Order: sequence, then C-alpha cells, then structure tokens
Amino acid sequence: MYRIFGQRVSAVFFITGGARTPPLKRLMHGTYQPFLVCLSIAVAVLASYTVLELADHCSTAADVRWRTRWLAGGALVLGAGIWAMHFIGMLAFSLPIELGYDFKLTAISLLIAIVGAYLALRVVMLDALTVPKLLSGGLLLGASAATMHYTGMAALKMDPDLNYRPLWFAASVMIAVGGATVALWLTHRFTYRRAAQSTSGFDGTSRGQVAKRGAAACVMGAAVAGMHYTAMAAASFGVDAICRAAAGVSINWLAFAVSCVVFALFVIALVVSLLTRFVERQKQAYARSLDALNDQLIRLATLDPLTELPNRTTLAARLENAIERCSFEQQIFAVLFMDLDGFKTINDSLGHAVGDSLLQAYARRLLTLVPPHDMVARIGGDEFVIVLEHLASPDEVIKIADNILHKMQEHLVVDNAPMHVTPSMGIALYPRDGESVGELLKNADAAMYTAKEAGRNTYRMFESYMNESARRAMEIQRGLYDAIENHELRLHFQPKFSGLARELVGAEALIRWEHPQMGLVSPAHFIPVAERSGQIIAIGYWVVAEVCRNIKEWEACGLPAVKVAINLSPQQLRHSDLAGNINAAVAAAGVSNSQIMFEITETVAMENAEKTSEIIRDFHAFGFEIAIDDFGTGYSSLAYLQNFRVKQLKIDRFFTNGLDISGDEGYSIVSAIIALAHSLNMDVVAEGVETFTQLTKLNELHCDQVQGFFLSKPLAANDFQIFLDRSDTRMAV
Repeated sequence: MYRIFGQRVSAVFFITGGARTPPLKRLMHGTYQPFLVCLSIAVAVLASYTVLELADHCSTAADVRWRTRWLAGGALVLGAGIWAMHFIGMLAFSLPIELGYDFKLTAISLLIAIVGAYLALRVVMLDALTVPKLLSGGLLLGASAATMHYTGMAALKMDPDLNYRPLWFAASVMIAVGGATVALWLTHRFTYRRAAQSTSGFDGTSRGQVAKRGAAACVMGAAVAGMHYTAMAAASFGVDAICRAAAGVSINWLAFAVSCVVFALFVIALVVSLLTRFVERQKQAYARSLDALNDQLIRLATLDPLTELPNRTTLAARLENAIERCSFEQQIFAVLFMDLDGFKTINDSLGHAVGDSLLQAYARRLLTLVPPHDMVARIGGDEFVIVLEHLASPDEVIKIADNILHKMQEHLVVDNAPMHVTPSMGIALYPRDGESVGELLKNADAAMYTAKEAGRNTYRMFESYMNESARRAMEIQRGLYDAIENHELRLHFQPKFSGLARELVGAEALIRWEHPQMGLVSPAHFIPVAERSGQIIAIGYWVVAEVCRNIKEWEACGLPAVKVAINLSPQQLRHSDLAGNINAAVAAAGVSNSQIMFEITETVAMENAEKTSEIIRDFHAFGFEIAIDDFGTGYSSLAYLQNFRVKQLKIDRFFTNGLDISGDEGYSIVSAIIALAHSLNMDVVAEGVETFTQLTKLNELHCDQVQGFFLSKPLAANDFQIFLDRSDTRMAV
C-alpha cells in the first residue's frame, strides 16, 4: 500500500516460484464511450501538432526573449494537451457509481504536466541533441506525464483505494517514457532542420513539410493516448468502491471546462502560430525583395548595364587601388583607352539595337584578350578602358595591344550577320604618364585621339606633345562659343568655272576663323573640334545665313546671279528637320533656293545611305540642288548614286592630281568617273586644279566645271564681290 497525494493506492504483485499471491477481489467493470475515446486521441494529436508548430518558431526566433516565449507557449499547449487528453479519456470511462474530482489534485496534475513539458522541451533548443540528453529529456517528460495521470486518478479519491496491476502499471510508465523520447526526437528533428533551412528562405509551409509534421503529431498523440489507456487498464476498482470526490468537481462541469479551455488554447496557439508564420513569410518576401533590389542597385552602381563590365565608378576605384599598390611596390601599370572605329556608322545605319548587340559582342571578345586578373571597363558609348597590372615592362602592354588589334580584325557575329569594327587605342603608363586617376585617363584619351588622327585601327603611347594638342583642342572649343557673337568667323568664296567656256558659274563657300589671340585658325583644326562638341550645328546655320546675306548684297549691287555651294557636316545631317530649317532661313532672307547648292562628302553620304537618300529628297522637295563632294574617296555603289539623284559629282583633288603624276592610269580613272556621272545625268566638277596640264586634260574629258588655285584662290567676301563686278569674269588663262 502507498499513497499519491494522500490517496492510498495498492498494487497487486504476482510473484512466481510458489510465493503467496494476494486474494482476488470482486471488481467493478467500467465501459468507454467510443466517441470520447476518439476525441481524446484527436486532442493528443492536435496538441502534438501545435507543439511542433510552436517549437518550430522557438528554433527560428532570433531574439532570445521570443525563443523563451515560444518555449513557454509550447510547454503550456503540450502540458494542457496531455492533461486534457487524460480527462477526456476519463470522461469516456463510465462506472456504475457517480464520479467526481478533487479540485486541488486536478489543478496539481495540470501544473505537473506543464512544468514537465517545459523542462523537457528545452532539449529541442539544443543544436546538438546527444543520446544522454534525449534519454534524460524523455525520462523527464514521460515521468511527468505518468505522474500527471496517476495524480489525476488520485483526484477521484476512491474508497477503498485503487489497485494497479504491476505489469500494466510498468507498461504505462514505459510507454510514457518511450513515447516522450520519440516525441522529443521528432520535435528536435523538425526544429533543427527548420532552423537550418530558414537561412535559405525556407518557410516550413510546403505540403510535404506539413504532411511530415502531421505524421509526427500522430505518432506523438498515439504515444500519449497509449500511455493513458494502458494506465487505465492497470487500474482496478472494487465492486464496493465509492468516489469520495463525487461532491467535488462534477463530471459535466469538468467536461465543459476542459472542452472550452483546451479548444480556446489550441485555437489561440494555432492562430498565433499561423499568423506569425504568415508575418514571417511576408518579412522573408520583403527581405528577398530588398536583397534583390539591393543587388540590383549595387549592379547599377558598379556595372555597365549593357555589357555588365565595370563602369566608370568601379574603374576609378580600381585605378586608385592600383596607384596605391604600385606606389608602395614601385611597379608600373598601364591604362588603355579605346574607341571603336566605324561604330557610329553601324549604330546610325542599322539602329541602336544592333549597335548594343555589337558592343556586347565586342566586350565578350575583349575579355578573352585581357589577362583574367586585369580589368576591362566600359565608361560610355563605344569607349572602353583596360587596366593592365603586374607588368614587368612596357613591352608587355605593346604585345597585348598588338594582339587586340589583330584579333579585332576578325568579324564579330551579331544576329547571324558578320560585322567589323576596329579599335583606336591610347596607352598611358603609371607613373610615367600620370600619378592620379584623372591624369592617367586624360593622357590615355589624348593618345587615343592621336591614334585616330594617325589613321585609326592603331595605338599610340602617350607623349607629352599630345597634351598640347588636347589643350589646343580645348582652347579652340572654348573660343568657338564666342566666335559667332564676336564676329570672328568669315566666309571666303572660291570661284567655279565652266570647263569649256571658261566662264564663272558659281562659287563654294569656305569658312575661316580669325581669333584675336590664336590668329587665323585653319578649318582643318576647328571643324573637327566643332563636330565633336556639336558646335557645328550653330556654325552651319550661320554659314547659310551669311551666304544669303552676301547674295542679297550682290543682288542689290546689280551683280550677276551666282550659285553658291555650302558644305554640310555629318552632325548637321543627323540634325532633325535640317532641310526644313534651312529652307525657312533662306526664305526669311529673301533668297531664291535655286541660288544655293549643298555639298555632302561621299564618305558621309555612304555612312547611312538610306538616311542620306531621305535627306536629299527633302532638299529636292524645297528646290535645293545637291552635290556629292570628294567623289572617289568613299565606297559609293552605282545603285546608291542613282538613288541619290544629285546634280553634281565633285572629283576629289587626289584624282585631279593624278592627271599629272599617274599618267595614263590617272587619266583613265578620271575619264571613267566623268563618263559614269554623265551617264547618270550628273555634272562633274574637278576640284584642286593647280596646273595647266590638269586643266587641259579635264577639258579633253569634257569635265563640266573646274575649281582650284590655278584658276582662283578662295576670296574674301569683298574681294569676291569685286571679282563679280568685273566686266569680264572669264578665266584669265
């Protein structure tokens, strides 16, 4: 005979080997209600599932305080679940006598279940669950569950005392400890995996994960229910037994209280868990979005979006590091500044989409030609910069530059079409050519422009004189901003004569610039600068206005009408509504459109032949005539010449000069050009006529018009007016 919280309990032991056995008693048999039995098992499973949910949050909570709160919540649910399962199981059990429960012992049994669950669940918070810790946790939880059960049985206060069959009693305790051990192992397995997976954004709500958690809850619930009903099987109720607690907590009240409390507890726990998981998923989604956005911002800040090469900012940082390292180690490194020859033509003629694809293809090939530890950056447009470090001598830079030029001779395939672009490169060495990022880039850029001036598709090492060229170009650019306003620009007119009749038939307007400090600046120097800076647009419109003003002056003086040719630059041809704007300016000046002709060089015309054809049609629509200048230096085809339908072809001075120095071959080439033009109903103008023999041969070939120093140098506007005023404007030769 022993006592549990004051209730005497006897156990019947059956000892073999002839030992005495206790006398058999008449027993009272109870029955179970199947529905409540199933409900008790369901409560055990639901409690187990809820515990797994809460333990999941416990393992992944970053804050220790939240881990403690989730642990306490899990212990409360598990302890209350085991306790509720016990009393629902007791409600399912019926005896022929009235039953009741002692309130104090009932409350103590609930407290035992919760405290035991809390102590045992702390095991799942361990990252490494060893076998001794698992067994001790299982023993603690199993013992607390068994103690809770038998304390709850003692709350019946049966008289005479309850008897327990030893084997069933031991089996219930073993089931409690074994089931608790398995439950803790399953709980730790889920929480430990969840904690590991949470770092990769796994939220534990996939169907497979929920199914596994449900299966584990079923195992845990079955273990709890198994312990209870095994313990109930161990209990023996005497046929004359009465329940001294029948006047205490009634069965009906207990059923209502247990149902309400347990239902509310489970619902609250599950809702809180699910809401917390939902919030966690939202936070993880926001975190992933922020991470993706942050990665994108970093890429935008450090990489060129088109080629995914480092951008100007990243290049500057790399150069700063290289300067710091090489300054300390007394080493050299090189900066290669490159610009693509012919890219603008492709971009303008085939469109920006093709141009972008070409830049991407070029960048990919360039990466294969540079050592992997060095940098290739794109700093804008068709400009790339290479940083070559760990150089033993400048000769290594030359080898790499030569290899780049050689490999870039091969066609790049863009949209299954072969395309050809070549680089012009400028090279600056640290520390010889600069000791700062800005100085190195500036000097490499100056060397690159020198390479372009040298014929393109080559490289140049930086030399000090190149800075003077760059300084001169900057000075010219600054001066051009004030040139028009300060009336520093002038027009000269070179007469054009009929080849056979030797009569004045027109003139070509040529621009001159007289700067107050720099003096007379050659067009060969300031026109390229104006092209690059965009100032050529304003200069071009000034030329048109100035030509119109002179024509009106000549007309007012009663001088004979003369057709003046004006050169159009590549930048002007790309300007929107060029023909319309010029027509408006000429009309405002009161000059007939038939008195002005516009010249486009063959090379510029063929950069985008389709666009050129469109522009020529626009000029023709307004009554302007067009001439193709420097013919023979570009790559015109007969088809395009026919489509252009221009008024004149101007033979480049190279071929005119060939009439003297190339003999019959030069004569045949000029003859073929004149014959071609005449077959297309075009007049031919030979420019650069400087000798009598050239003039004679051109007359023999029936060249329509000629101009050159042999006939007349370009004349200032006043001198050309005097020339027009002469009674005889025939050539004096």
